[in-house]
Amino acid sequence: MNSPVIGISCYVEPAKWGAWDITAAVLPFEYVSSVTNAGGRAVILPPDQDGGHVVNNLDGLIIAGGADVDARLYKQNPHETADKPRENRDAGEVSLYKTAKEIGLPILGICRGIQIMAVAEGGSLIQHLPDVTKLDHRPAPAKFSQHGARFKPDSLITSILGLEMIVNSSHHQAVENPGSLTITGWAEDETIEVLEDPSRDFHLGVQWHPEMSEDKRLFAALIKAASAYRNNR
Repeated sequence: MNSPVIGISCYVEPAKWGAWDITAAVLPFEYVSSVTNAGGRAVILPPDQDGGHVVNNLDGLIIAGGADVDARLYKQNPHETADKPRENRDAGEVSLYKTAKEIGLPILGICRGIQIMAVAEGGSLIQHLPDVTKLDHRPAPAKFSQHGARFKPDSLITSILGLEMIVNSSHHQAVENPGSLTITGWAEDETIEVLEDPSRDFHLGVQWHPEMSEDKRLFAALIKAASAYRNNR
């Protein structure tokens, strides 16, 4: 009963299982298992642009990966390689993020999640990384590349992971302008890998996929912060 409750945003996509072929709210189970194995209780949050108030029942929030953020949210036309907009998901996650930030909830953004954080804070995205770098951040959809990342000293990310590590990437877009957030991590090609709000205890976005890695330190740190938040309510 004392496990912190972590909300995880999810996809709404066509899905098939058994005899079913239907639109469904879905999420890779690695997000859930990463939370539960770290000592938390996972709750999946489907898109709801008016549902930001649900964060009042949470101890932490994960904004998960997924399709490209709609470029119109940062006043650009979508690149020809951009995914079909998921307008409900964009609106729902921005609402979750802003409300969670307002009440000081621990937040972890993953891949698309860091991009939602940046856009919600007035920033913008690089819409197609192959246009600006030769480093392979995604060999193919649903495939991962490995590359180095370095982190800013005296940052939250460094307190958790140290000054550098190898990360797993699967994205063709990335943060260009972080808005009001602080950049605290970079890939080998200077692509932004980490954003933080240093004024808050745990407010962190990463461009890679820790849920698909054996390294679960980010989830352990989130659960620790969520437990403190729960105890201080």
